[in-house]
This record gives sequence, C-alpha cells and structure tokens, in this order.
Amino acid sequence: MRMEEIVEETNGKHEKMVEIALKIIGPARPSRLHVPSSLRVHDLRKLIAGKNRLPVENLKLISQGKVLHDREDEDDIFIQLNDGDSLIVAVKPKAPSGLGIDDDEEDLKFQLPQSTSRWKKKLYSFLLNRLKLPDILLMAIFSLSLKAWILVILWFILAHVAHKWDLGPLYILGTGFCTIFLNLGRRQPGDVSAYSIFNEDFRELPGTLNADAIDRDIRTGQF
Repeated sequence: MRMEEIVEETNGKHEKMVEIALKIIGPARPSRLHVPSSLRVHDLRKLIAGKNRLPVENLKLISQGKVLHDREDEDDIFIQLNDGDSLIVAVKPKAPSGLGIDDDEEDLKFQLPQSTSRWKKKLYSFLLNRLKLPDILLMAIFSLSLKAWILVILWFILAHVAHKWDLGPLYILGTGFCTIFLNLGRRQPGDVSAYSIFNEDFRELPGTLNADAIDRDIRTGQF
C-alpha cells in the first residue's frame, strides 16, 4: 500500500496528518515523515520502509521503549501519533546466505496451523504475548485434543474427591493401572508378543535369552 492510498483511506475517516521524527539505528541521519495521526502499525512500517528504502520484513519500530507489533490476538494494532513524536527504527541484519539461521530458529518455535480456529489463535496469542509461556508448554497445551482436556479436568476433580475421602493413594494406583490397560493396544493376526506367556504354545521370539537358552548352549558346547 502506497502513501497516497493510506492517506486517502485515513482521510475518509477524518484523520489529520502529523509529522513524526524517525531515528534510524546506524549511520543514517534522522528524518521526518508525514503520516496520518491514527493508522495501523503494519501501514506505518510500510511507509517508513518505502521512504528509507529498508526491507519491511526486517524492520522493527520502537515507540516509548516498546516494540510495535502488527497484530495482537489476530487483530490489527492501531497507533495514535502526535506532532513531534519520535520513533526508533531498527533493521534486523540478515543472516549470511546458506546458513539458514533464521529458518532454524523459526522451526524451533511452536506455531499453530493455518487451519486453526479463531478462538484457538486468540488463546495462543494471549498465552504467548501476555503470560509469556514457553514454546514447550504451548506445544503441550495445544497438542491435546478437547477430549483429552476433558479427561484431564475430570481427573483433577475426582482427585479432589478421592483426597477428601482419604483415597488418594488408591486413586493414583487405579489411575496407573487404567493407563496401562487402556494403552495395551491390540495385536494384528500373526503378531507375536515379546512375552512368550501371551503367545500360542508359549512360542518365544528368535534370539530370546533365558535360562533354557543358556542351558541349551552349555549342553551343546556353544557357551
């Protein structure tokens, strides 16, 4: 979006023009820019990048000691400017070509899929930006399904009831046994268990080492 388009859009909303000072970190000299008094941070970033010929994707804007972000909770952020306001403009240096440092850092960060519902995106933005939860905790939260979260909440409710009735240890043991039995899975036809007691005719897996195998190897002189 060019300066003329932004001005035309904001003029339709009766926004006045103000002059702000830009202090670019580095050898560049300070400059001034006429912008609407109220506009989106994303549009402001484009205007500054276009005027100073800077890469918009690596541009960071700082106002009153705070970094300006384009969006919050999936909504555009607007900034109110007055005559004489100053912004610090910083350009994030690009990593050397071929190293892929930025890509590696992005891969390590937890990100929601594009198909995620809007309420999940808002919750993710709140937990990340407001509560500052680490990525590993966010991954654990959003990797669980709604059914799993219902079971977790139900478990804590029942745990409180078990504690009131002095059945806490039994409740923990019961939870452990239920977890084991519910995750046993089912063998496909022809599959053999690692435990011979569960196999037909107590058939063992090839290479199983037990007392019978050791005795057999000793008797045949192989041990």
